Amino acid sequence: MLGEKTGRGGRGRRALILVENLSVPFDRRVWQECRTLREAGWTVDVICPQGSKRDTEPEAVIDGVRIHRYPLQAATGGPASYLKEYGTALWHTARLALRVGRVDVVHACNPPDLLFLPALLLKWRGARFVFDQHDLVPELYLSRFDRGKDALYRAVCALERFTYRAADVVIATNESYREVAQSRGGKRPEDVFVVRSAPDTSRFQPVPPEPELKRGKPHLLCYLGVMGPQDGVDYALRALAKLRDEVGRTDWHAVFVGGGDTFDAMVELSRELGLSEQVEFTGRVPDADLVRYLSSADVCLSPDPLNPLNDVSTMNKVLEYMVMGRPMVSFDLREARVSAGEAALYAPANDESRFAELIAELMDDPDRRAEMGKLGQERINGPLAWRNSQKALLDAYAAACRDHGSRKHR
Repeated sequence: MLGEKTGRGGRGRRALILVENLSVPFDRRVWQECRTLREAGWTVDVICPQGSKRDTEPEAVIDGVRIHRYPLQAATGGPASYLKEYGTALWHTARLALRVGRVDVVHACNPPDLLFLPALLLKWRGARFVFDQHDLVPELYLSRFDRGKDALYRAVCALERFTYRAADVVIATNESYREVAQSRGGKRPEDVFVVRSAPDTSRFQPVPPEPELKRGKPHLLCYLGVMGPQDGVDYALRALAKLRDEVGRTDWHAVFVGGGDTFDAMVELSRELGLSEQVEFTGRVPDADLVRYLSSADVCLSPDPLNPLNDVSTMNKVLEYMVMGRPMVSFDLREARVSAGEAALYAPANDESRFAELIAELMDDPDRRAEMGKLGQERINGPLAWRNSQKALLDAYAAACRDHGSRKHR
């Protein structure tokens, strides 16, 4: 057992994980955490929203993890829509948490920075609170909405402060987030643990490439991920238009895999740019199809523009490109370099023309592509491997429980 090997076993202890942003096990990071805790002996419950096409059952037990799901309509408009979404989520989360009963650790994953409220309810019953900070919500607000540091921005900053204050231990996805937890959140260094997201290498195994996915072109370009206002799909499309118009290259087909708030807008933008014949939008696809596309891709795209959030965030798509041995082009962001290292070529921030030129460079150099792909796989199987994050996760839980025990005996 993992917990027995590490000395951080949870046998006889119970954890409750709260998630609002995605359903579980669709949320891959949360699911890896659940399985790690179960392997270490913890009893694990999860409260999360129901999915629309998967994870639809109100309750399920998967690999020994009991998942409690509630219906939730995601926000589609302005602040009123988000207020309705978050209010509904909080009510269901508190209701289901009371049904779960006593737990030793409540583990809340943001966004939003409102789950400290049901976490406090459980803290009053004796639980310890582990805050798993998936996003810096103030930076997310600035990057997603063009409203500046207005009253809503100040409100999300206050909610983040309340969450930090309530948390006994903070889990950060990278060192940049860890610095924020200490500087802005006032957390002690020994109370902040870096648990990096990492792809499940058993899920992502390359398969033989399928030339027909290239639609008759020599090269396949691939984007994988969410399509939201801050994710840069518009930058990628404009870069592809420049690849055609400025670099003079039409020997490629591009596929964009994923969905999100701006999916329809991005399909329309591709039409406006005259890319409809060369750019394919699949929406969300099963894992098997995702692996097929990545296995056939020559160059992958990580077009997240420089903004307050992206510069300090770890992008899951970068890690998934790496585990599949795919080279990529990225804008020059701080955490993109930390993750990808030499597995990516970096265009100056938000420079679409240079992004297009780097795509062309990689299309023309198969040996370089192969070497970059190999370097990426070595990083994923080495310093960025999930086994390292497993240890940090169990250390975080051990710290929370150890501190709890010492306080009870004072």
